[in-house]
Amino acid sequence: MAQTGKRIRAAREGIAVTKLYPLDEAVKLIKERAKAKFDETFEVSMNLGVDPRHADQMVRGVCNLPNGSGRTVRVAVFARGPKADEARAAGADIVGAEDLLETIQGGTIDFDRCIATPDMMPLVGRLGKVLGPRGLMPNPKVGTVTMDVKGAVAGAKGGSVEFRVEKAGIVHAGIGKVSFDEQKIVENIRAFADAVAKAKPAGAKGTYIQRIAVSSTMGPGVKVDPSSVLVSAGA
Repeated sequence: MAQTGKRIRAAREGIAVTKLYPLDEAVKLIKERAKAKFDETFEVSMNLGVDPRHADQMVRGVCNLPNGSGRTVRVAVFARGPKADEARAAGADIVGAEDLLETIQGGTIDFDRCIATPDMMPLVGRLGKVLGPRGLMPNPKVGTVTMDVKGAVAGAKGGSVEFRVEKAGIVHAGIGKVSFDEQKIVENIRAFADAVAKAKPAGAKGTYIQRIAVSSTMGPGVKVDPSSVLVSAGA
């Protein structure tokens, strides 16, 4: 425990708690302090000026990271016939219909992303109470209910990340690995911020993107100056 405390204190040295760092500098600080024995995930959190309790202030979407997420994503697809074949050819890990439904109902959920063709939604709808709480329910708003199975699987495998605002008005996501080059991390963060900005709901009032912070899995957080991130987001 003492060793853990010492490591955390050392990682926090040189980081001003109240300072808003330019994005490039913040990324550098996080990378320098990522000392875990595994390739930590680089994470971004954004405080939004919304109240998700109101339907017109819900924020949800998907972002295709230009440099990938660095994660190995397991993809399940609900499809039949030619679309099932298309999913397999695109690299889906699990493809099925009623058989996949039974597997999930039996308690086996061996995937990170779930995609379905529109005709399969009456079947998939039975799994709402199972997949919904895990954030795995296919949804047309994030491109996981689609006839473009090939594109959806390729996006999931290539590093697209879904986001959804939490009750406290926070959106967060893993946007890469600390082993990535600094510029690639910066590009991914800006792409994510741009996607969140474009998902601004009609009911949002005042400043939409209020605060941004970055961190690694085991490292300290660093506050980021939003103006250095939202170059083209216009938020």
